Amino acid sequence: MKMHHGAAVRAIGILHVLREFDARLAGTPPLNLDLPGSDIDVLCHAPDPIRFAAILWREWRDAPGFSLHQWTGAGRPVVARFHAHGWEFEVFGQALPVEQQMGWRHFAVERRLLARGTPALREAVMARRRSGAKTEPAFAQVLGLEGDPYETLAALALAPDDTLDRHLARAGYAPAATRSS
Repeated sequence: MKMHHGAAVRAIGILHVLREFDARLAGTPPLNLDLPGSDIDVLCHAPDPIRFAAILWREWRDAPGFSLHQWTGAGRPVVARFHAHGWEFEVFGQALPVEQQMGWRHFAVERRLLARGTPALREAVMARRRSGAKTEPAFAQVLGLEGDPYETLAALALAPDDTLDRHLARAGYAPAATRSS
């Protein structure tokens, strides 16, 4: 049986090992939107990609499925993947601070939307995900957002709460107290 994602993270000590890189959990498990094939995403601020890669190699090179690569574009992030405690981990490090990374912005706005919306929002997003949609397109579909879902959600991450509330209300997922505003 698969361990809870938080227990798996603690068991391998990844946030502690990568603390100098401001390591943060993101993705679907912390949002309770994970499916059986979901992975655990760890986002890091890695201005020194060689040092970051060396630590990943030292700590997890013997883990099942370990791979380590660096992109050739888009800021040249370093990405490691490996399996531990029934989960696939994906560790992403780039020179941008975590708060500025697209993965974090998507995670942050999804967390805010789920916190501000009704439980039916989570259910609707999960229904789309079970039908094969990725997380960002699922949110965009459920909320009726137009345009590229990744760009739209990244822009919404910078929006104030009342903007999120308006989107939730239009889609029918605002709590009763905010529907009239």
